[in-house]
Amino acid sequence: QVQLVESGGGLVQAGGSLRLSCAASGRTSSMYPMGWFRQAPGLEREFVAAIRGVSTYYRDSVKGRFTISRDNAKNTVYLQMNSLKPEDTAIYYCAAAKSYTNSIYLRGSYDSWGRGTQVTVPS
Repeated sequence: QVQLVESGGGLVQAGGSLRLSCAASGRTSSMYPMGWFRQAPGLEREFVAAIRGVSTYYRDSVKGRFTISRDNAKNTVYLQMNSLKPEDTAIYYCAAAKSYTNSIYLRGSYDSWGRGTQVTVPS
């Protein structure tokens, strides 16, 4: 089992930036996807971004604003979030898969989850 610890959340004004980090411990591989999901109050947890090897994937609403990256030496995944909007407010969760999968966007493809970090963008 992979343990994941997120950091970097906070309160930022609209248009601002934050960088989330997710430190992983345990057996990982750059070919196993790692991703970020988010959950706003009263809503389902939704896919935000993922990375597998050198490929990256984003939900449409964050394309061009968010960038996911991975430092394999540090076993850490980052989510750089720019031009933040109030609708980005949510708890952000890091997730890791324990095998190769093509179902990058599905919650069920991920086996390990962090506890989440709050991102708040006031309107």
